[in-house]
Amino acid sequence: MLPMSNVSPSPGTPMAASPLTRACLEIDEYAAGLGWDKPARLFALVDTARLKKQEPRLASQLGLDTDDAGQSSLTPIEQDTVPSGTPLDKFLGTIAWPDAVVGCALTVERLMLPPSAEASVPEGLTDKQLSKWVAGHPERQEVRITVAVLRDGSRESAVRLREKDSSTEVLTGGGLVPGLAEALAATFA
Repeated sequence: MLPMSNVSPSPGTPMAASPLTRACLEIDEYAAGLGWDKPARLFALVDTARLKKQEPRLASQLGLDTDDAGQSSLTPIEQDTVPSGTPLDKFLGTIAWPDAVVGCALTVERLMLPPSAEASVPEGLTDKQLSKWVAGHPERQEVRITVAVLRDGSRESAVRLREKDSSTEVLTGGGLVPGLAEALAATFA
């Protein structure tokens, strides 16, 4: 496992947000700091208090040994690189998490169309043809999607448009990217 850089909560992170929302936004902010055109990144989510107790050296490496560092009850830990060239669904199907991992998250960049463009999607396209069609559509939007799930079924998503690349413009919600959330939840099955 690779520890994620210690990222301060973004100014737009609501203080009353759930621990899963805070973790999702922390990962989004971390990915934003790396810039665009990056590969997918996978994170384990661990209980911060349990990590501090059971793995004090790792907690210290992550900057969690200070009094104010444990504000979030979930700590994201970046995993090894997601292999390029492997379809994401096939890669996720190979993952099994140890019991200490209470959740996981993935950040990935994609092209999306507004709902108004859905009616113009040609029928019968293969996935490759559809991707090419979306890439050429004048209303396409580049987005970074971060989806986080817990073993108990809780889900959260953060979507950041490239053209509005600001922590105050990040859209959040548990049902924004249901297919990806379902695929991540299946890693705990």
